[in-house]
Amino acid sequence: MQLTINGRRVEFEPGQTILETAEAHGLEIPTLCHLKRAYPIQSCQICLVEVAGRQTLLPACATPADAGLDIRTDSVRVHEARRSILQMLAASIRHPHPVRNQAGDAALNRLLTSYQVPLPLEQATRDTDTAPFATPDIAYRPEHCILCHRCVVACRELKGIGAIEIIKEHGRSRVVPYRPELCESCGECLMTCPTMALTDAVSPQGDRVWSGEKTLTTCGYCGCGCQLEINTDQGRVMGMSTPFASGVNQGSLCVKGRFGYEFIGSQDRLVRPLIRKNKSLEEAGWEEALSLAADRLQGILHASGPNSLGGLASAKCTNEENYLFQKFFRSLIGTNNVDHCARLCHASSVTGLKAAFGSGAMTNPIRDVLKSRVILITGSNITENHPIFANYVVEAVLKHGARLIVADPRRICITRFADVWLRPKPGTNIAWLNGLMHIILQNGWQAAEYIEKRTEGFAELAEAVEEYSPKYVAGISGIPEDELFKAAELFGTLHPGSILYAMGITQHVSGTANVQSLANLAMLTGNVGLEGGGVNPLRGQNNVQGASDMGGLPNVLPGYQPVTDPESRRHFAASWSVDSLPAEPGLTTSEMAAGGGVTPLRGLYIMGENPVLSDPHQARVIETLKNLDFLVVQDIFLSDTARLADVVLPGACFAEKEGTFTNSERKVQRVRRAVPPPGLAREDLWIIADLAGRMGRAWDYQGAAEVMQEIASLTPSYGGLTYDRLEYESPAWPCPKPDHPGTPRLHQERFSRGRGRFHPLTHRAAVDPPSRDFPLILTTGRVGPHYHTGTMTRRGIALTRLYPEALAEINIRDAARLGVEDGDMVRIESIQGSIQAKARVSERTDAGVIFVPFHFRESPVNALTGSALDPEAGIPEYKVTAVRVKKAEG
Repeated sequence: MQLTINGRRVEFEPGQTILETAEAHGLEIPTLCHLKRAYPIQSCQICLVEVAGRQTLLPACATPADAGLDIRTDSVRVHEARRSILQMLAASIRHPHPVRNQAGDAALNRLLTSYQVPLPLEQATRDTDTAPFATPDIAYRPEHCILCHRCVVACRELKGIGAIEIIKEHGRSRVVPYRPELCESCGECLMTCPTMALTDAVSPQGDRVWSGEKTLTTCGYCGCGCQLEINTDQGRVMGMSTPFASGVNQGSLCVKGRFGYEFIGSQDRLVRPLIRKNKSLEEAGWEEALSLAADRLQGILHASGPNSLGGLASAKCTNEENYLFQKFFRSLIGTNNVDHCARLCHASSVTGLKAAFGSGAMTNPIRDVLKSRVILITGSNITENHPIFANYVVEAVLKHGARLIVADPRRICITRFADVWLRPKPGTNIAWLNGLMHIILQNGWQAAEYIEKRTEGFAELAEAVEEYSPKYVAGISGIPEDELFKAAELFGTLHPGSILYAMGITQHVSGTANVQSLANLAMLTGNVGLEGGGVNPLRGQNNVQGASDMGGLPNVLPGYQPVTDPESRRHFAASWSVDSLPAEPGLTTSEMAAGGGVTPLRGLYIMGENPVLSDPHQARVIETLKNLDFLVVQDIFLSDTARLADVVLPGACFAEKEGTFTNSERKVQRVRRAVPPPGLAREDLWIIADLAGRMGRAWDYQGAAEVMQEIASLTPSYGGLTYDRLEYESPAWPCPKPDHPGTPRLHQERFSRGRGRFHPLTHRAAVDPPSRDFPLILTTGRVGPHYHTGTMTRRGIALTRLYPEALAEINIRDAARLGVEDGDMVRIESIQGSIQAKARVSERTDAGVIFVPFHFRESPVNALTGSALDPEAGIPEYKVTAVRVKKAEG
């Protein structure tokens, strides 16, 4: 279908507006209130256009495109109407500086200039005061506000929150906190403001116009992989923004991405190497520190052999750095003792999905949920831990009619949008998933043709789930029979269906089986290999996917090529100019760092990991690290782990280096340097290469781009990637050749292993269940404002004031029985140890369950967790630990 704009015939799609049609053909129609992902607001009327045959001007944002329309966007009548509106806006606001928003978009200012509307002098010089807002991280100046509604609509429609509203007070309308307890401090409102009525209250420049440089890069927090602009002035980070139509985030950021930049310039940053002398760490130069590290590592290697050394790579570091790190251990040391924190979060995803599908990664891009008719989220507090991915789920529900099932023991925020919320007891995932499949089979809702053509092992699965009747499942999981049936009916009858999950599924001794149960459900309903379907693990850290891809695991070389495969070893050995590579899988993180003094290691090299806080059974971790002959830690802060080191090497954060990260969707994205590392700190790539040189391997890489060339030559799934290409696109692997477009969806024609494999599974009881002495279940996790062990997010005011200390979530009934009130300090004890934390009493957790985040060194929750592991993936049990709680004394 066609219409005419300014004399030009253009095509349009059914359902498009005039504004969308114009934008699709590169024709600009100015707007102030319009938000691309929201319903038309129509408050500013700046987008008025003239349509032949219509008496009045029409808003382009809300007028449907129709065949044969003759539209003028630049007529005299249109120009004068817009100028009149801008004159009224200019007269209604006061601002002490040019109008420019946090994205540098200068929306209103640009229009005032374009339409030659002067700013009255008295308005341009008058200072204004701030008014209360929903978050302390954003300043609101009502006298700058044109009441365009963009901020309110962004919060309500794009985020599904509704924390702010416009009301009339004292004869003047203004934006006010409406439900501030729901505010995520994400800054969605801030990003949409066209007048600087909303400004970053954290930035060193305050509400002044930022006029420095912008560097496009990839966020260094969770696995969403958002595109960021680092705003800098004279080598100092002044704030974060994001392009409106770039990357997975499409103009959105979360609270960490928007405000969590203070750590970059923190006074606590490591700026010089440290060496332990006389039992204390003292500053040293690079020559002394690296020479000592090389000498001590070589000494252990020669005295005790290669398997007496190990290394922990990092999900916070780039692909290139992780590649060199594992190359250092395999080709120079001669051991496969290399692992990283994927062992603690999604090792069971890799193991479980590889066994079921042949590949252990997210099968679909997150935007596919916009095509889903039903979505199952389980074990994922998605709005706090993957907020940008949550945006897509909210949009799918509110705008596209998707039905949502949430299975989680806690009343997390996403349950507000759920058609069905299942609240299983922690550790009963296999039972309720088998129950769903039992109901689907009983009612004939399975995808029979798909099962016949594309899978194997169905008969065994059907037999395994036969006993999991709703009544039987209710007895194990606590899920009411009718709720289980509703969920099964939704997922069994609506197609396509997408499954999103995270560590509430994986961090169990049954983690691999839990993941395989989700794979069973997806294959049973024919939901793998198609748009809107899939089984999608949401990765917790910025590059946990990439670190795994790069061989930061003890059993695989880069690209998941098994260390046990002779041909793979020969191929890498030839490229790395060594005679051979070790054939036996190495030790896992749990075996290296939590051996309780019985680890076979004498030396350990840790890059960007903090196992003292992140690994289970803290007392044993500390004992193991202290018993080492030599410990090297490479990090940006003096973490609790670094405090135990013999040598500390100061590295660079994501804003200070070049490289790539691979996000949860398997998209490989560029990381770019915006500022130099502080003091004498160096890029991690340089540190690893220099250390290798001192140990006999001259790695003369000219930079990260050259390392990526080597990765592409050895890793088939990255074979088509170069820095030239990554400058303008971010393909999802596998991308084997330069002309390959990448693979957004896996298993479309066939599974990576040929046929998808069903795994018959049965419920397994927790290894540390509640008892008379320890009657409550402790489950651990993350909260929205913080990240991992808090070394980055607890270094500034923006995030710390939102969540300043560890809070132990306790159910109202348990609190009443224990005599605990909200805000009381409580002591939490397990067989492993004890901690103190402040009680948050609510119904967010179920009776018999408490939740404590692991970000806080003052309340190290992993002092309570045990050493039980999943037998296949080696992942620890973080979600079921028996504890007791009492009010703290004093």
